[in-house]
Amino acid sequence: MERTESAGNPADSDATRLYARLLAEPGRPSAAPGPDWDERRLAAATAELLTLGLLQPTAAEAGGHAAVSVDTAVRQLLLDTDAQVTALVAALSRARETVDRLHAGYLPVQHRHHAGTALELVHGADRIAALLEDAARGARTEALSLRPGQDLSGPALAGKLARERLALAHGATLRTVYPAAVLRRPAVLAHVRELTGAGARIRAAHSLPLWLIVVDARLAILPAPGAGPGGDTMAAEAAVVVREPALVALVAELFEYFWSAAWTPPELLSAASDMTDRHSEVLRLLANGLTDAAIARKLEVSERTVRRLVAELTADLGAESRFQAGVHAARLGRI
Repeated sequence: MERTESAGNPADSDATRLYARLLAEPGRPSAAPGPDWDERRLAAATAELLTLGLLQPTAAEAGGHAAVSVDTAVRQLLLDTDAQVTALVAALSRARETVDRLHAGYLPVQHRHHAGTALELVHGADRIAALLEDAARGARTEALSLRPGQDLSGPALAGKLARERLALAHGATLRTVYPAAVLRRPAVLAHVRELTGAGARIRAAHSLPLWLIVVDARLAILPAPGAGPGGDTMAAEAAVVVREPALVALVAELFEYFWSAAWTPPELLSAASDMTDRHSEVLRLLANGLTDAAIARKLEVSERTVRRLVAELTADLGAESRFQAGVHAARLGRI
């Protein structure tokens, strides 16, 4: 019978037993702590230690690992986190500079809001709703949006879902970034799960400075000056519609800053999605730290085939890298 982690005492977990064994016998990096351990159990414990940074690949044995001290893992985690925070702060600074350029450099005249001009100022929730409806109907390639706030009323969520399903039905790619805290609300989480099921790509960020929408690189919608950075478009009193291609490209670049720093929420990953035996085996070998070449030798396939299988796995798990795929797989109980 396979042993599971003790909820009451984390020190009794498989991962801690494996870590103790690796510390005690550094010359045997792949050894299991006991004879009752099978490959799946060893792979799951190894994946957890890799996630925590307590293991490093060793050159002494192909696919092997050596344990590092907790202090070393903590230092590396802090260094990685500092780098991520620094990058996010820099992106936020660029975002604010871009917004200032849009407002100060491209919107000097308050009443430049006639139809057909490069910039249009739209007042009122009803007019903004109509504008979004038209944009969704016209979307053919992509629709990008940052959503720092969300109207949780049933009609608002239903209307937003209908608009975005319309864009998806036209073959448009839909990418949206939400604040992570908003996705903890059941109504919003259910909403984005429906969107994901319809083909949308959803990511989460720690914070977003403003809402925005970009459609087909031809149209962008931003909060009007003085309207405040947060909230949802449906609750906005005024919005700026941008049609000048160079300015739309600038807004799209702002979206990409935040998309690149965001992540796929674990709540949107499906534990029930199908996976072939070959994919499962590749995932297990990846968790053990094997290279593509080593996996290809074990499975007696080409490295090109391994790369294809790894790409399919990362896509299936909603991951952006091999390491993230292993983390997601461990959370979902696949390894």
